[in-house]
Amino acid sequence: MINKIDYTISTLKWLPITKEEMQKLDWTSPDVVLVSGDSYIDHSSFGISVIGRVLESIGVNTAINPQPNWRDDLRDFKKFGTPNLFFGISSGSMDSMVNHYTAMKRLRSNDAYTAGGNSGFRPDYATTIYSKIIRELFQESIIVLGGIEASMRRLCHYDYWLDKVVPSILIESKADLIVYGMGEKPIKEIAKVLKSGGTKSDLHKLPQVAFYSDTLENNFPNSGLIVLPSYEECLSSKKKFAEAFRLFEIESNKITPTVIVQKHGSGYVIINPPYPTISTEELDEIYSLPFAHAPHPKYSKRGAIPAWEMIKNSINIHRGCFGGCSFCAIAAHQGKQVASRSEKSIIEEVNKVVNQPDFKGHITDLGGPSANMYRMKGVNLELCNNCSRPSCIFPSKCKNLETNHFPLINLYRQVREIANVKHVTIGSGIRYDMLLTNNTSEESKNGYREYIDDLIHHHISGRLKVAPEHSSEEVLQLMRKPSFALFKDFKHKFDQTNRRFGLKQQLIPYFISSHPASNIVAMANLAEETAMLGYRLEQIQDFTPTPMTLSTTIFYCGFDPYTLKPIYTAKSKVEKQLQQTFFFWYKPENRAVIEQELSKIKFFDLSKRLFSKNKTNFR
Repeated sequence: MINKIDYTISTLKWLPITKEEMQKLDWTSPDVVLVSGDSYIDHSSFGISVIGRVLESIGVNTAINPQPNWRDDLRDFKKFGTPNLFFGISSGSMDSMVNHYTAMKRLRSNDAYTAGGNSGFRPDYATTIYSKIIRELFQESIIVLGGIEASMRRLCHYDYWLDKVVPSILIESKADLIVYGMGEKPIKEIAKVLKSGGTKSDLHKLPQVAFYSDTLENNFPNSGLIVLPSYEECLSSKKKFAEAFRLFEIESNKITPTVIVQKHGSGYVIINPPYPTISTEELDEIYSLPFAHAPHPKYSKRGAIPAWEMIKNSINIHRGCFGGCSFCAIAAHQGKQVASRSEKSIIEEVNKVVNQPDFKGHITDLGGPSANMYRMKGVNLELCNNCSRPSCIFPSKCKNLETNHFPLINLYRQVREIANVKHVTIGSGIRYDMLLTNNTSEESKNGYREYIDDLIHHHISGRLKVAPEHSSEEVLQLMRKPSFALFKDFKHKFDQTNRRFGLKQQLIPYFISSHPASNIVAMANLAEETAMLGYRLEQIQDFTPTPMTLSTTIFYCGFDPYTLKPIYTAKSKVEKQLQQTFFFWYKPENRAVIEQELSKIKFFDLSKRLFSKNKTNFR
């Protein structure tokens, strides 16, 4: 058993998580206390650790309070006392409701971000619960919210789990400020302002923050405003809610957006524009911080943390995504513009991973939100400054977008050559629609064929996962995803390349059921399309409406906020389960239900083809 003294000494390379560890550093009180719904893993893939190390790098004494107990006498919240500057609060790496519940609203039995994979170590609506407790215990302290849960709830939004429109998280949480998006720049400025004697009102002038104000006067003397329909209007009118979303999405997709305002009651939620996209040099600096690259030792007796086991040998090479998928929160949180690390920074991190005592030779990912967007941006950034389209590759690839894959190919090759690296696989999803073109000049210039060859030959561990999401053109249009014909084209190239290299690897597609516009006809056609390709699907999920995405807005409103066209969406448990049944048409227990549904829509021939013993009908 580790004794107390040895335990304390062993944690010095982690930020302190107990009063004893803090005292070991000779602090009388911390400058900042960061509260998180996750177990504490000191690694650059986990937001609370990044924020802690960034604050440490500017001389701010920062303590971590991971997964405090909110159901007892609240001693966990009191252990560090009052911080000198502020409390920072995050639900963790995931929205706590997505972490806790399935799309069917069933309680999950595990938590990948908790030691031992055990559930029950964070509350529902963790950010709000933590903030309310701290406000009651430390009434005068400044509370700053951050992370995905706060970021995507910064305005009024539809809450799937409550099935109603709710106000900005600022209102119920009683917090002073939200840092939205990737928070390294604003959190440093917040600390600097407060350390120099600044007040709460001084924080309202900073970029990339949201706050509540009783008045608009004097806040924006020289800037314009985008005023959204108020919370009360959104509550009473779905058209007003849709208008608010549309205005927010258009503005937030700009490189230089203006201030966004939404009235709540007698006051206003105000969102300041973000900082410019982080530079390569700034990103490299973050990844060079002295992370311990491991969970805190306190968890050693509680079992492995699944999320850590998944990423500990992977390398994040960029952030941001210009894909703009309707159901995804990445662009609204990380931004549409891609920020990439330098090769030098990435290689240095690979070497750190290689030198870990438990490294067995396998780098499990070199990726990001989408694996193959490394170093991609607009050719003429002046054109990008005037653009508000949500995706740079849908409905077609922007002519101003740089899609050169040679830097990524070169990076892969460099990592393969590092001593003791036996295998490098790409775990992040790739956007195959960027790799397919009829323009041979474009293909040659940007290395599409070379990338496909390099990926398949060297960087797949038997299976490559991609996300066509659906086969219906109507559904895919709403998802802002490419035609299913492109998936077929890519599968053909994938199979052809495997044969050329003498490999027998699989292409595994992801699909979503119950997305807006997906109905029984669409799911029946999906079953046929995938069966014809020889698939018995396994990588599937049911659509989960998460705050402030286009798909969620359609789910709630029943129409497209841009066209006002009515859109069917499966909402009941029965409807949703029925759609999922079509993924598993090949299971004997589903046959009667599927035949009955196909009969209702008069798809008699499809029923015969699906259940024919002679599957040559699908070849």
